[in-house]
Amino acid sequence: MTQNNQELKESIIHYMERTAEDSYYVKDISEGIEKTSSDEFKEVVKALAALERDRRVLLTKDGQFKILEPEPTFVGKFSGTERGFGFVAIPDFEKDIYIHQNDVNTALNGDIVRVELTKDAQPWKERAAEGKIVEVVERSTETVVGEFHAYTDEEVKEYQIYGYVHPEDRKQKHLTVQIEDKGLRPVEGQIIIAEITQFPRYKDEDLKGIATKIIGHRDDPGIDILSIAYKHGIEPEFPKEVLEEVEKVPDTVLPEEIENRKDLRGQKIITIDGEDAKDLDDAINVEVLENGNYFLGVHIADVSHYVQANTALDEEAYDRGTSSYLIDRVIPMLPQKLSNGICSLHPNADRLTLSCDMEFNHRGDVVNYEIYPSVLSSYRRMSYNEVNRILMDEDPAMMDKHEDLVEMFHLMEELHTILEKKRSNNGAISFDSTEIDFEVDKEGKPLNISVVERGIGERMIESFMLAANQTVSEHFSKRDLPILYRVHEQPDEAKMQNFLEFASALGIRIQGTKEKISPKTLQSVLDETKGEPYEQVVNMLMLRSMQQARYDVQPLGHYGLAAEYYSHFTAPIRRYPDLTLHRLIHYYQEEGTDKRSKDYWAERLPEIAEHSSMAERRAVDAEREVEDLKMAEYMVDKVGMEFEAIIVSITNFGMFVQVEDAIEGLVHLSTMKKDYYEFNERSMILIGKRTGQVFRIGETVKVKLMNVDVEQYDIDFELVEDTNNKKKGQKKEASKKKKPKDTKKSKNIDFEIRGRDKQKGPKKGKRKGKGRKK
Repeated sequence: MTQNNQELKESIIHYMERTAEDSYYVKDISEGIEKTSSDEFKEVVKALAALERDRRVLLTKDGQFKILEPEPTFVGKFSGTERGFGFVAIPDFEKDIYIHQNDVNTALNGDIVRVELTKDAQPWKERAAEGKIVEVVERSTETVVGEFHAYTDEEVKEYQIYGYVHPEDRKQKHLTVQIEDKGLRPVEGQIIIAEITQFPRYKDEDLKGIATKIIGHRDDPGIDILSIAYKHGIEPEFPKEVLEEVEKVPDTVLPEEIENRKDLRGQKIITIDGEDAKDLDDAINVEVLENGNYFLGVHIADVSHYVQANTALDEEAYDRGTSSYLIDRVIPMLPQKLSNGICSLHPNADRLTLSCDMEFNHRGDVVNYEIYPSVLSSYRRMSYNEVNRILMDEDPAMMDKHEDLVEMFHLMEELHTILEKKRSNNGAISFDSTEIDFEVDKEGKPLNISVVERGIGERMIESFMLAANQTVSEHFSKRDLPILYRVHEQPDEAKMQNFLEFASALGIRIQGTKEKISPKTLQSVLDETKGEPYEQVVNMLMLRSMQQARYDVQPLGHYGLAAEYYSHFTAPIRRYPDLTLHRLIHYYQEEGTDKRSKDYWAERLPEIAEHSSMAERRAVDAEREVEDLKMAEYMVDKVGMEFEAIIVSITNFGMFVQVEDAIEGLVHLSTMKKDYYEFNERSMILIGKRTGQVFRIGETVKVKLMNVDVEQYDIDFELVEDTNNKKKGQKKEASKKKKPKDTKKSKNIDFEIRGRDKQKGPKKGKRKGKGRKK
């Protein structure tokens, strides 16, 4: 259409908008815009036809034209799936908008898009709205990771395209990125990072990119985990300028650095960690005071002394946000010279710390406290295993070896019991104390996956860290000083409603509604189901109904801990928010707490909170993907074996079952040929149309492993024909769990997703319950 034609179209629209009529004949429009000659009339007709094709005007049954009101559109984040369709999350919508694969347009997973509704939601049928993507507002994908496939020399010469990759991301595997004959020149089979240079301009057009980094070859040991890290934007290597800065950090504490710090050297302050841990960032001491109260000292490595603001090291720590624990390796937030060296509280070595001393009465109330910079020399390095052998096994040899500390360990246990009881009375939710242990060989292949229980040593340290985090948080909040808070808001109403209905189906009576239910009530549900065959499923579904904990500048409270104030103070080696809080403690002590100081941090903290929350989610996504991969690898050679499984989730396409207390797979409806099963979404059950057989979450079934797709992390089961699913409340022999062992991660009653992680050895990794797994 020429410029004149375009101007004519706009003239028509302008005329129709400024006049009062609802609809117009062509003659009226022609006269209204003073285009009345024969040729002009024909042009008006052509322009109206074009406007109708553009859906800007509507031709009515009686031959009149009226302006077509534009369909309302909504902007949200697109989440694609492996099968091509996806969903768009809109803040004001209860359910995400479903996008059919034909309506995805050129959107990629994670893009911010504009969507137009094609079908309204039908809440009475539990159906979400449907829509189509009309515009990509903002691209989220900058790079992709994938295996490079080379073109022939002739093809390269003709098309200036060197090869192609299919992204490793399961939600983008259907895409092809054509690698231009620029940048690096990888060879066939190498895993590369490609920077996107051109996005699709129309549906099904390939992307273009250039190779910017070669990660390794597809056959290299450990390349699978490395690829996952890069895919999630987690960089294993530190930039040169960061390593150069770290080299300037002294290996020992200098005399001038001790000035203005309380000297705690010579006291029986100890560390308790996993045997393989190298980043010992917290130490404790406990004693009974003359008034009978308990004294607890929590001493945390003063990482902020060495990681100064506005340095390359600090910028890199901010970008990473957290350490990532990928089963057989750690990608740390800080270089190891810091995390395993001067910032690690090794025994008999002077170290700079920030201390939080607390005095507790016998009800677990903090009656006095002090937060201050300190210097200490750890009295002894203890492991969880050693402490558990002393307190749980009363091992004579271990008690003799640490005779001078046994009394303090018993005091620690006493104080932990008091603090745990206080949390329980306040309504804190405490999920099961089991973790999943991955044992892998030197090439990263899984040898064993097992469930272990945490011992008293791990739980004591957890109690003491929680106490310090709450005390520091409340201290600054009561003084109206800007800090970062770890917040955990009320559960999602829709998800909580589903959980309440599920619990009711089990015969559990719950006081409260989806809008307002106390954490104490939810804890009573966990207590009531303890020991039942569906205990783990109840734990899992309750976790799913919870909001995800995050960072904020407002003290919104921590629902899961039933705490009014909560912050992260105790892990500055592996979490940037903790490092920030340490920096704030020093700043307010040295610079003051006037309006200037408050305004300075009030401006900077929101961005740190948002970025830290994002970085945590990124690390968790990578960790979960690695775990899914290793679980699939572990099951490959077990195809054909039968297992007893528990139903953990039911959908309209089948049911997910969990075997061996850890590994989850799908029983697809298409394989359940004994009957035609219908899905009841409200009750979360499958009902056989002919037999009336019902499958419920929490029931046990016998399944056979049929297929494992390692690339997609898919594990497929089929029901064994003679399976006899056990009804709710029917007891089964409890799964055998390993005795407490020297865990490197602590349980996450803080809803932090990951607990008190430590540097891992080369052959083992631990993961604890989160998401749909234990």
